[in-house]
Amino acid sequence: MQKILVSSCLLGARVRYDGQTKKVGSTLLSTWQEQGRLITFCPEVEGGLSVPRAAAEIQGHHVVNIEGEDVTQAFILGAHKALALCKKHQIRIAILKEGSPSCGLSQINDGTFQGIKIAGQGITARLLLEHGIDVFNEHQLHAVKQLIEQ
Repeated sequence: MQKILVSSCLLGARVRYDGQTKKVGSTLLSTWQEQGRLITFCPEVEGGLSVPRAAAEIQGHHVVNIEGEDVTQAFILGAHKALALCKKHQIRIAILKEGSPSCGLSQINDGTFQGIKIAGQGITARLLLEHGIDVFNEHQLHAVKQLIEQ
């Protein structure tokens, strides 16, 4: 059975910077979870960041939190741990939280902490894509279903 890496927050884990969740109410995710197909992961927590933590956004080649602290290394470490997990379990598909500085697939915040979205990818999403992992966001679950049913 093909395993899928999924952002922990999408399944209800309180791992986001504000201690909240972004749980997706999806029968597909529930089915895959019951099948034992999902491996949950939060690259920010695995990179050493706490919950709660200061909000962070990508600014150029760095990830900086709202307090001005450069947290790039934690984001890079989390991304590499996600890639290692994918390699260990031969995962070829990831479902990540859109908009996150780690997991955003097609958009992220612009780095000004004003909630302005721009085209871009989070650190983990980019690394996984560079290594041939098919990355999707929580709005693309039917595309994932089509891919795993091939």
